[in-house]
Amino acid sequence: MSFDLVIAVDGPAASGKGTVASRLARHYGLPHLDTGLLYRAVGVGAMKQHGAIEEATAERVAAHITQAHLSEQALMTRAAGELASQVAVYPGVRAALLKFQQDFAAKKGGAVLDGRDIGTVIAPHAPAKLFVTASPEVRAERRWKQLSGLGEGVSLEEVLADIRKRDERDSGRDAAPLLQGADAALLDTSQLTIEAAFREACRLVEQARGSIKS
Repeated sequence: MSFDLVIAVDGPAASGKGTVASRLARHYGLPHLDTGLLYRAVGVGAMKQHGAIEEATAERVAAHITQAHLSEQALMTRAAGELASQVAVYPGVRAALLKFQQDFAAKKGGAVLDGRDIGTVIAPHAPAKLFVTASPEVRAERRWKQLSGLGEGVSLEEVLADIRKRDERDSGRDAAPLLQGADAALLDTSQLTIEAAFREACRLVEQARGSIKS
């Protein structure tokens, strides 16, 4: 018996979930959606329209997001990440983006999605679920290096403060808070190379697939 392979990859900012998810997508020949880009696109779009983050504007932007909006270079900045975390607390924004994400997860053959509520809200019946994490200090250093590579002048201390603030906001929001689902396998990448994290992710996915088939 065959089944669609939906892989849900959740975790906090800069945990390595996006890298793991994209590698899994290539390995299994599946489409990949970084759902964080949706919220970044909403935040950036709302700011362009209103000059500030305002709930009604964010909801209107979210209602018209398409795949084409997710390739803008501006979405990779530190500012875009902060805007994403702000608009993600609005239930109306999350509701507007829900169908987009669920339609992607329903692609024939399966898909890989990474975010913060994939396994708990978007695709709760996904056969393979991972919760990818790392210590705040490790995640801050990763994000700092990424931002420095983009030419953003920001200190490691500032990035660590951003990471901790975002963790608190994402975990404490009422709408789909960041948390590890009871059926999600934990993958701590603090001490792992990209290759080691990918190999462990593959092992966990295959373990989940084996459980479903048996």
